[in-house]
Amino acid sequence: MNISVVVSIYNEEESLPELFSWIEKVMTENKFSYEVVLVDDGSSDRSWSIIEDQVKINPCFKALKFRRNYGKSAALFTGFEATQGDVVITMDADLQDSPDEIPELYKMVAMDGFDIVSGWKKLRHDPISKTLPSKLYNWTVRKITGIKLHDMNCGLKAYRSAVVKSVEVYGDMHRYIPVLAKNAGFKKITEKIVEHRARKFGKSKFGASRLVTGMLDLLSVLFISKFSKKPMHLFGFLGLITFFIGFVILAYLSYDKMFNMQYKMTERPLFFLGLLSIIFGSQMFLTGFVAELISRSSSERNTYIVEKRI
Repeated sequence: MNISVVVSIYNEEESLPELFSWIEKVMTENKFSYEVVLVDDGSSDRSWSIIEDQVKINPCFKALKFRRNYGKSAALFTGFEATQGDVVITMDADLQDSPDEIPELYKMVAMDGFDIVSGWKKLRHDPISKTLPSKLYNWTVRKITGIKLHDMNCGLKAYRSAVVKSVEVYGDMHRYIPVLAKNAGFKKITEKIVEHRARKFGKSKFGASRLVTGMLDLLSVLFISKFSKKPMHLFGFLGLITFFIGFVILAYLSYDKMFNMQYKMTERPLFFLGLLSIIFGSQMFLTGFVAELISRSSSERNTYIVEKRI
């Protein structure tokens, strides 16, 4: 199979009929063998009913329905598990991503040899209150991760199948699949300028808070990628440094007290700083030790409840 298209859906009943017919048209014109994996992320409108009708009409469409809203990362992760195509393309259901981009995205992965091709909405139809924070966010991510993508959060992306089968997406980590993929050894990552269409129906499901949560998730990704299998390397190192600083402070105060005998150690603020450093350093070291034990014994996986599968 050439292409698997994964679409995460949450309350997009107005957009779905046009989206489905548009995808069918592109696939038919280009003679692709394909499947479309629709993941209903706990919609409360008529989205699932429309999805059911589409699956009955076209056997290339298959669908999963969550019992409740888990978020886009959970929807993509579950959709990835169900894909069978050589190239996996993700897109949003709000018609802001154009299915006309699919043939070129497929070519860049299947023929040009890229592992990931990320869409870049260079010309955006959004207010400055949304575009300016986005530019700042993407600049920060580029500097921290070294991945030169201008639009890390673009929902329109193409992946080699091995990529989506090798990364685990949870929380809000869907923004950082390229980062997770790079850490897994997939380094052929590029971008393509894609059309950004103005939202035709409804309103965005994401608010300004995603800028803050996005940065927190970035820190989580960086920590997990570097220290998930060796947490002692981080916590133990920080704990030893802090403990050593406290030890030096208390050793200095003890020496001064023994030879000068002019003050009580507890009357100096430096004493409490040294004491706190030793306590904090010990706690950090113990945290690293416990985290090391957990990382070696944990086999926990994310489990999302799929209510229906057709």
